[in-house]
Amino acid sequence: MLVTSLQRSVLLVAILASLVAFLDGSVVNVALPAIERELGGGLVLQQWVVDSYLITLGALILIAGSLSDAFGRKRILMIGLFGFGIASIACAVAPDGVSLVVFRAVQGIAGALLVPSSLAIIIQVFSTDDQPKAIGRWTAWTSAAMLAGPLLGGVFVDTLSWRLVFAINPLPIAATVIILWRVKLDHEHAHGHIDYAGAVLGAVGLGGVVFALIEQGQESWSSPLVWGSALVGCLCLGAFTIVELRSKRPMLPFGLFRIRNFGVGNLATFAIYAALSLGTLMVGIYLQEVAGYPATLAGLALIPATIVSLVLASRFGALSGKWGPRLFMAVGPAVAAFGYALMLTMGASSVDYWLQLLPGVVVFGLGLSITVAPLTAAVLGAVPPERAGIGSAINNAVARIAGLIAVACAGLIVAGPLDQAGLRRVLLVCVVLLVIGAVVSAIGIVNRNKSAVAPHAAAGSAASTAAIGPGATAPIPLTGSARAQRRSSR
Repeated sequence: MLVTSLQRSVLLVAILASLVAFLDGSVVNVALPAIERELGGGLVLQQWVVDSYLITLGALILIAGSLSDAFGRKRILMIGLFGFGIASIACAVAPDGVSLVVFRAVQGIAGALLVPSSLAIIIQVFSTDDQPKAIGRWTAWTSAAMLAGPLLGGVFVDTLSWRLVFAINPLPIAATVIILWRVKLDHEHAHGHIDYAGAVLGAVGLGGVVFALIEQGQESWSSPLVWGSALVGCLCLGAFTIVELRSKRPMLPFGLFRIRNFGVGNLATFAIYAALSLGTLMVGIYLQEVAGYPATLAGLALIPATIVSLVLASRFGALSGKWGPRLFMAVGPAVAAFGYALMLTMGASSVDYWLQLLPGVVVFGLGLSITVAPLTAAVLGAVPPERAGIGSAINNAVARIAGLIAVACAGLIVAGPLDQAGLRRVLLVCVVLLVIGAVVSAIGIVNRNKSAVAPHAAAGSAASTAAIGPGATAPIPLTGSARAQRRSSR
C-alpha cells in the first residue's frame, strides 16, 4: 500500500483522535478503586464513572455522525478535540463523585464527535483497495488503547494520582490538533439538517434504562425511582424508534440495516463489545480488590493482549480485504471466548499470573486481533462512502451501547461483592456473548464473488436508496469496499 503524505496525516489524525476517546474509556477502569477510596460511593460510583461517559458517548455518537456528514469531518473533529481537552481538565480537578460523573458525561459528549469523523476521513481519502489495511491499522491502535489503558492508569494511580489519568489528555490532543490543522480535505459537503428530536429521545431513553440497571443494586426494582426511570427510558426509546422511522433525514437510518453485512455486522458488534467491556472491567477490578494486585500490575496483566493486537490486527485486516470477512468474524470471537474460558481458573484469593491468567489473556488478544479489523471493514464497506460518517457512527454507537449495558448489568451478574463466584459468572456471560457473535457472523456475513456482481449491484443500489429515506431521488452507487467484497471468495 503506497501511502501519500495526505493519507499518512489523515491516518495519524484518525488514530490519535480515536485513541484519546478509547483510551479514556478504558484507562479509568484500573483507577476506579482509587477514585472510590478518595471520593467514596462504592460500586455504584464506580459504575457511574464508567457509564456516565458511555451514556453520552453512545447516545450522541449517532448525531455526531450526522454532524460529520453535514458540516465536515475536519470541523467536527476540531470541536470534539477541544471539548474533550476541556472536559478532561475538569475531571482531573473534580472535588467529589457527583462532579466527576457530570464531567465524565461531558467528556462522552466530546468523545462522540471524535470516532465517527475519524473513520469517515479514512474512507474519504483512502482508495477501495487500501481501505481494509488502513482500517486494520486504525483498529490495531484503537484496540490496543482499550487494552493498554489499564496499564497507563495503573502507573498513574500507583506513582502519582488517579487525577493524572485525565490531566494527561491535553498533550495528545494538542498534537492531534496541530496535525489536523494542516490537513486539507476535499469534498466536504454540508446539508445542515440535524435530528435534534432523535438525539434527545435517544439520550434520555438510554439514560433512563441504564440508571435503573445501576441503581437497582442499591434501591431494588420496587423503588419508584428505579422502575420509574426504566419506564421513562423504555417509552423514550419507543418514541425514538417512531421518530426515526418517520423522519426524512433520521439520525438512525434504519434502511441501512437492510444491507446484510451492515445489519449482521452490527448485531455481532453488540455481542462482541459487550463481552470485551464487561470482561476487561471486572478482571481489572478483581485483580486489585480480591487478588491484591497493585494498580500498575493489574494494568500490566492485559498488556500481552495489546501486543498481540498491535502485531496482528493490521495483518488480519489486509487478509479480510483479500479473502472476505466472514471466516475471520466467525473464528475470532470463538478464539476470544476460549481466552475468557481459560481465565476461569483464577483463584479465590490469589491469582497465579503465569498459569491462571496469562494464557487466557494471550488467546483473548489473538481472538480480538482476528475479529476487529475484519468486522469494522465489513460494516463500513457495506455503506456508500457519502454515508461513511453515519455508518461509522452507528457501528461505534452499537459498540459503546453494548459496553454501557454490559457494565450496567455487572451488579446483576455479580450479585453482591465481587468474589471468585461472581467473576466466574461474569466470564461465563462473556464466553456466551462471544460465541453468539461468532455464530451470528458465520451464518449472516457474506463474501461477495464475481458471479454476483449484477444482482448485488442492484440490491446494493436499492438498499442505499432505502437507507437515505423517502427524500432520495436516485440510487447511490455501491462503495468501493462493496465492490472489493465481490472479488472475495464465498
